[in-house]
Amino acid sequence: MTMLTTDDPSQPCLTIRTWILGAVSCVLLSFVNQFFNYRTNQISVNSIFVQILALPVGRWMARVLPPIIIRIPLLDWSFSLNPGPFNMKEHVVSVIIANSGTGGIYAVHIITILKAFYHRGINVMAAILLTQTTQLLGFGWAGLFRKYLVDSPYMWWPGTLVVASLFRALNEEERRVKGGVTRLQFFLICMICSFSYYIVPNYFFPAISSISILCLIWKDSIPIHQIGSGMRGLGVGAIGFDWATASMIGSPIAAPTYVFCNVLAGYVILVYILLPLCYWSNLYDARRFTFLSSQLFERSGKPYDLSRVLDNKTFTLNVEEYENYSDIRISTSFAINYGIGFATLTATLCHVLLFDGQYMLKLWRQATSKANEKFLDVHGRMMKANYAAVPQWWFHLLLLLVTALSIYTVEGFGRALQLPYWGLLLAMAMAFFFTLPIGIIAATTNTVYNYNYNYNYNYNQNYNCN
Repeated sequence: MTMLTTDDPSQPCLTIRTWILGAVSCVLLSFVNQFFNYRTNQISVNSIFVQILALPVGRWMARVLPPIIIRIPLLDWSFSLNPGPFNMKEHVVSVIIANSGTGGIYAVHIITILKAFYHRGINVMAAILLTQTTQLLGFGWAGLFRKYLVDSPYMWWPGTLVVASLFRALNEEERRVKGGVTRLQFFLICMICSFSYYIVPNYFFPAISSISILCLIWKDSIPIHQIGSGMRGLGVGAIGFDWATASMIGSPIAAPTYVFCNVLAGYVILVYILLPLCYWSNLYDARRFTFLSSQLFERSGKPYDLSRVLDNKTFTLNVEEYENYSDIRISTSFAINYGIGFATLTATLCHVLLFDGQYMLKLWRQATSKANEKFLDVHGRMMKANYAAVPQWWFHLLLLLVTALSIYTVEGFGRALQLPYWGLLLAMAMAFFFTLPIGIIAATTNTVYNYNYNYNYNYNQNYNCN
């Protein structure tokens, strides 16, 4: 089995080694991932990197740190610099702390866009509060849906099984079968091979990240480049050796097979059928604009000059200049991307209601029932018997405090963020409504959907009405 069904409650987990390894790793991963986020083919350094390095470092700390008891002045608290051998629980908690910094901060995009594209600054304190409140709101949501998305035995989170299997391979001693290899040996072989492969297209020879065979044959043909280019076209006949590109939809080990079959079928229909059909039939003057682009265009097909329609003093839309200049046009690929964004959200709700509706009702009844011991699986019962759960009111209090701080952030600082308080509350209401169905999809398929398109549309409609 991947998950252990036994536990030793006497093993320490929140040790000084845990905090040092977790905090340092979290800071480093946050910086590295944010730095590489601006790359064309984005590279994400996930918690597996920490999972591999934390074990030897933790064991080294267990070997060199003295077993001294440190007492906190004025408090009845104490801890040991070296409570004993570095165990799996310390390893797991260190990686959990580090993992909180792997995803980056989505709100940083707002600050980046302001500086890079509009050459405008933002109040430092407003920027800090913006990034912190958006992150902390997520912890509040996690507490609200913990019973349904974490405690439930039906929510098995495929990606977690891969991580748990690696923890066991790294920490457990295993006797090698004659003629075979242990899990740790197999992992080390795969790691060395993957590193040897990955360093070639990303460091020594980046040109092989995408090789377009058709473009090499017909160098001057625009339609052929639109069909065969792996960077600016459909990628028909193109070969890519960059794993950062090949793995953008997720790990093939973690997700079920039917998920990748669905992704492949949808990709073929949208990219190889719908997009060429709309573009070469010149639907809405599609051929006037770039084939694949996320840029904004004028009616004539030239790039849109946003500086002509923005009021530099108030940083708002100048309606008169906009009407005199040009309405905004987007490429066919960008329009399909937005359309699929709305369709995916609707499909998610329909899928969850049709296939998981009865389960959600059963889940609600069992999770809200006081006699829910049978609702837990063996791991849930083991956790409940040996460890005290974080009180639910902690999450409620955190959510209330961060909500108040968020309202202050958007309403204060001269309303520099240009988001009224009702826009914030609308976003929170939509997040509350969509978290459970999207969480169910993520917990059963390892696929996470982004519903920013829907929020942008709803906010703009409400803003225009006001």
